[in-house]
Amino acid sequence: MKMESVFKMVSFLLLIMPAVSLVNGRRPRGVLFDVVKYRTDKSGPLDITQAALDAWGDACRHVGGGRVRIPPGKFRLDSVTFVGPCKGPMTFLIQGVLIAPTVNFFRDTWIGFRYVDDLTVTGGGVLDGNGAVAWRYNDCARNPKCKILPVTFRFDFITNARVRNLASINSKNAHIFLFASHNMNISRLQLTAPGNSPNTDGIHIGLSTKIKIAHTKIQTGDDCVSMVAGSQDIDIFDVVCGPGHGISIGSLGRTHEREYVSGIHVRNCTFVGAQNGLRIKTWAPSLYSVASDIRFENVIMQNTGNPIIIDQQYCPSGNCKLQSVSAVQIKDVTFRNVTGISSTKVAVNIQCSASLPCKNVQLVDIDLSYGGQGGPATSSCSHVRGSAWGKQKPGGCV
Repeated sequence: MKMESVFKMVSFLLLIMPAVSLVNGRRPRGVLFDVVKYRTDKSGPLDITQAALDAWGDACRHVGGGRVRIPPGKFRLDSVTFVGPCKGPMTFLIQGVLIAPTVNFFRDTWIGFRYVDDLTVTGGGVLDGNGAVAWRYNDCARNPKCKILPVTFRFDFITNARVRNLASINSKNAHIFLFASHNMNISRLQLTAPGNSPNTDGIHIGLSTKIKIAHTKIQTGDDCVSMVAGSQDIDIFDVVCGPGHGISIGSLGRTHEREYVSGIHVRNCTFVGAQNGLRIKTWAPSLYSVASDIRFENVIMQNTGNPIIIDQQYCPSGNCKLQSVSAVQIKDVTFRNVTGISSTKVAVNIQCSASLPCKNVQLVDIDLSYGGQGGPATSSCSHVRGSAWGKQKPGGCV
């Protein structure tokens, strides 16, 4: 083949490569920035705090984006926040074990990302939050001057992101916290902390939209997934929860008004030994808000307390005024094909607001048995308007 023909062929291939990549759903991989290579003192302990920040800075400034890599091994990492915007897609590869501080840890974040568009966090690594050194300081329920404990992974103002193939153990506070973020896909995570560890939510979502959570196992000391004010268009699929306090909407109405919760879809999930199952909770008294368009479908309960619960008199401290009422309107809620064993005798417990009764609550094909002694499972409902059809065990609620 003549050189002129070769040149024309190469030119043609270079011309169509972007189009081919686009058709195949692939894009060129960014330049790799290895965190270990940024360490200045390689003879001391494996602390990579400054090295990680430096590697992120270079990758973020690189036109076309970059990949920051933490290789296999054990590394100490202090509190860090990786900030954008960046000049292209960013990938943060965690292939090793990151170890959180055991001293001077009173901050709101261990590892944070902020103002980044098109972010991938993955790698198969482990985040060890060293929570046991901090849980005794969690006294916020009775101490208004309590010390702040860090969230393991915090995502603020993030758009178009993927978080997958990671494990988080023994978080000091929540494992993952999403705030003011949009279009995030979270999958194939394992989030673990003891069942008695305080406020170790698995994934906490606030003021965020279009969030997908799938193929994830959460064993923790608080809500497996919690969705508070401003959570909209949330899809939760194939999540195993337990121990933990359930998949919860709320608590709502205490501090945010008119930041509604809507478009929540929880499906094909399993609860194993959880304290609660599918839960909506609001404060009383409360500010006005709305929780609507909520669907719970194809859910299995294995020895789970309160499999179906709406609690509009939420009062974890136990010292609330019982005559107070919630001003949160709950409406258009469906529980469909919820089956299994309840560890509490009241398996369906829907207690709505006397001033704003729940509207259009639908119970479809409910089959819940009580796993203890003393007769079959029962239901208890108040101030709820709705309908029920298909199998109803227990029945008589709406």
